[in-house]
Formats: sequence, structure tokens, C-alpha cells
Amino acid sequence: MSLEVLGLVLIGILFLVILAGFPISFTLFFLGMAFGYYGLGDRVFHLMTYQYFSTMMETVLAAVALFTFMGYVLESSGLMGRLFHAIQLAFGRRHGSLYIATIFTATLFAAATGIVGASVAIIGLMAGPIMLKRGYDPALSAGTITAGGTLGILLPPSVMLVVMGPSFQVSIARLYAAAIIPGLLLSFLYLAYTLGRTWLRPQLGPPLPPEELNVAKGYIFKELVLGFLPPTFLILLTLGAIISGWATPTEGAALGCVGAIVITGLNGQLTFAVMKDAAFRTAQTTAMVMILLAASTFMGSVFSAFGTPKFLADTILAWDIPAGLLIVSILAVCFLLGWPLEWVPIVVIIVPIFLPLLQGLQIDMLWFSILVAVTLQTCWLSPPVALSAYYLKAVVPSWDLWQIYRGMMPFMILQWICVLLIYFFPDIALFLPNLWYK
Repeated sequence: MSLEVLGLVLIGILFLVILAGFPISFTLFFLGMAFGYYGLGDRVFHLMTYQYFSTMMETVLAAVALFTFMGYVLESSGLMGRLFHAIQLAFGRRHGSLYIATIFTATLFAAATGIVGASVAIIGLMAGPIMLKRGYDPALSAGTITAGGTLGILLPPSVMLVVMGPSFQVSIARLYAAAIIPGLLLSFLYLAYTLGRTWLRPQLGPPLPPEELNVAKGYIFKELVLGFLPPTFLILLTLGAIISGWATPTEGAALGCVGAIVITGLNGQLTFAVMKDAAFRTAQTTAMVMILLAASTFMGSVFSAFGTPKFLADTILAWDIPAGLLIVSILAVCFLLGWPLEWVPIVVIIVPIFLPLLQGLQIDMLWFSILVAVTLQTCWLSPPVALSAYYLKAVVPSWDLWQIYRGMMPFMILQWICVLLIYFFPDIALFLPNLWYK
């Protein structure tokens, strides 16, 4: 058996083993070692050592830990709850006011954290009980919360984009710039959908009781300003430094950590317990991502050493497949694999298999990267896995899982509409990078 075919067998067995329920990181390591030793001999040990050390020593990946810590500290600041309450009061007289507050707060929180699980949990804790109390439709409420939370995987400072940059050979700063308009477009689609539904069926989102709205306008304005300006300033400071080139992603993330600590302190929420909890959760999340990333990188290096990517690229190029069909096929594979797999192996192993082919067809990798990012975002709302549903169920147990699934489906369709819009109108993703990096 040739090494190229051995690589195909390796990928096939990898999918079967992961679908059987084995831990992904250990599966990647042991299959890489077993197949690598069979195909490469003792060289696989040197390859493994080099890949693990180079991954762990990659300075740009320090941004993963720093952005995660920034998000967890900001989560404890209480600013999102303040902002949610203020928007709720400002729009309380109209139908669907809680949907407006949820989407707006989720968008800002996603841009300040970049973590889907934290976004869904925090927004669910803030909005879920109030929506239940006010008689909002459970399915539409659940869909709004989970969809808003998934913006954390796309909007900067998305951890996924930090990992995607080196894997796809694209600048992280350009990725951040390219993700802004698609993320805001999704937020607009969510808002238009929820307001459209409540306009057609007002009972889905009744207005707040008049007695709760008997609040001075000055108080509402003050809460809006105090809830909106600090995280917005932090976002502009952090992302502005990165996108403008004044700071590397790691330096920008460090700046964001300092800003999050200052903001939380000024809001009176900075305690030793908050810092300890943020540090512990950051260590957990970062360890999971880095172990998966190191194992995925090692597995990918074995796969590449077999020559399988070049073999696949040469074979498919010989078939003269249209570039559009290839892109659609890759996105479909990413969507299907996003059910059983985390985004890390898809970004680090699966998609890079096709990089030689994509480069050979001269496809814009920045545009393609955003297409993959939005596609992977849909996986958070796609049954049967749909991790966002389980995050929300954990914080709002009174909603049935089938109600949450039913509510998520229309928002998943909106995400696919966004993918199609980016596919047919590439400037949605490329306008800001082309404007800032002439």
C-alpha cells in the first residue's frame, strides 16, 4: 500500500473512531503515532516532538488564553446585565422588546468575549427567566438566545479565528477585519426575523407591564451609557490595536485583559474570587484547545508526510472540478463534521487537506476562511448535537429540549442565508480588509 493511500485509510479510521465516542485528542495522537510509525518508521517520534513543542511555543496562540481570560473577567463585571435591563426598559412598550435586548446584548458580549458557551449561558441567565415570566414564546426565545450566543465564534476576538489564521495561512488581523460585517449582518438578520415574527403574531412577545416602565428617562439613559460604553471602548481598543497593526493579536489580547480588569474593578465587581474563577476556567478552556490543537497538528503533519494532500489535489485538479462546486463540497463536509467534532480538528486537519487544491485554483483564502467560520457557526444550532441547546438547557431547565431545537432551526436557516450572501457577494467579507490594508 502506498503512503498516499495509507493517509486516506488513516482519515477514514479517524472518523469511525471519533464517531464511536473516543476522546478526540487521544484518538488523534494514537492514530498519528500508529500510522506514522508504520509509514515513516522512527521519524514519527521526531515529528511528534517537533510538532508538539512548536505548537506549544507558538506565541500567537497565547492570544487564545488571553482572550479567554478577558471574556471570563468581563463576564463577571455585571455590565451585560445592566445593558440588558436598560434596553428592556427603553423598548418595553413595544412587542418583542426582550428579543431586541437579547440580540443587542448578545452581539456586544460576543464581541467582548469570543466564547460561545459563556455567551449562551450568560444571556440565557439574564433573558430566560424574564421571558418565561412575561409569557414570551419558549421556542422563539430559546432560538434568539442560542443564535445570539453563537456570534461569539465569529465576531472578533473569536478564539477560532486565532487558530484558523495560521492553519489557513491567513493574517489574523485580516480575519478579524473580515469577520466584522458578516457578524453584524447575522445580528441584523436575527433582529429582523424576531421583530417580523412578533409583528405578525404579537402574542409571541408581549410588551412589558406599564408599572415596570414607570422609570425616569434619565435613569434609563444612564444605565444604557454605563452598560454600553465600557465594553464598547474595550472592544475598540483591543480590536483597533490589532486590526490597525499597532499590536500583534497576543499584545492586543493582553491589552484587553488589562482593560477587562479595570472595567470590572470600576464597576465594583473585581474580587479575588472573580479573578480565581476566571483564571481556573481560562486554564481549563485553554488546556482543552491547546491539547486538541497540538494533537491535530501532529496528526496533520503525519498526513502531510504521507503525501496524501498533494495526491488529492493532483487527482481532483485532473478531474477539472469547478471551483464553486469544490467550495460548496468543502462547506458541506465542514457542516456535517461539525455535528460530532469540535471546530479544532476541522480547522486544523480537515480543511488544510484541501489547501493545496484551493491555492492551485487561486481561491481567495480570506474569503474562504469566513465562509468556513460562518458554516461552523451553524453547527452550534444543528441537531442532533447542537451544543448551544445544552448550554441553554443547563441554565433554563424549564424549557424542553425539543422546544429549544424547534426555536433554533429558523436561526440556522438565517445563518445559511448569510453563508450564501457571502458566497455570492464576497465584498461582505472583503470590504473592510481591502479598505484597511490597501
